[in-house]
Amino acid sequence: MAKKILVETSARHVHLSDADLETLFGKGAVLHKKLTPKKDLSQPGQFASEERVDVVGPKKTLARVSVLGPTRKQTQVELAMTDARSIGIDAPIRESGDLEGSAGCKLVGPAGEIELSEGVIIAKRHIHTTPEDAAEMGVTNGEIVSIKLDTAERALTFGDVVVRVSPNYATVVHIDTDESNAANCKGEVYCEIVK
Repeated sequence: MAKKILVETSARHVHLSDADLETLFGKGAVLHKKLTPKKDLSQPGQFASEERVDVVGPKKTLARVSVLGPTRKQTQVELAMTDARSIGIDAPIRESGDLEGSAGCKLVGPAGEIELSEGVIIAKRHIHTTPEDAAEMGVTNGEIVSIKLDTAERALTFGDVVVRVSPNYATVVHIDTDESNAANCKGEVYCEIVK
């Protein structure tokens, strides 16, 4: 029997660099650990913070978008395709961190705002997995697979899912809100890799 993997819906969110955190939330924000953990995420050390920013596109604004911590080397905005289109941004589908030549936007915080020339993406569907689980599932880092979700009335197979292997990960699949809605994901949902 194939290993069942927990599927999580990754809603729109922002990762901030130290410099952009200071601009948006005020001088000393980094020094005083301004990102206030609200909820731990499934990936070790990652958390949703109390802090929020507005993501501004040419058409409209997505208000109070969650900021995830800890800070990163480069600011990154992850939206679902519906989000991006609704605010007038043509964001590419990319793996996290692959930001060169991606879309831009404006971010507005309580203490300031920044114009990003790049950094807005639609996150590629992916599996975070430990080396042990990857070996058990017969997959390798960077491999592209399909996953099958058996959900009520909308069972669905997603292709183009990238496998990301690290001893620092917890094994879980991340899809965005558009994909989650398409598959009628409610409550705890599991999938299996199909080849």
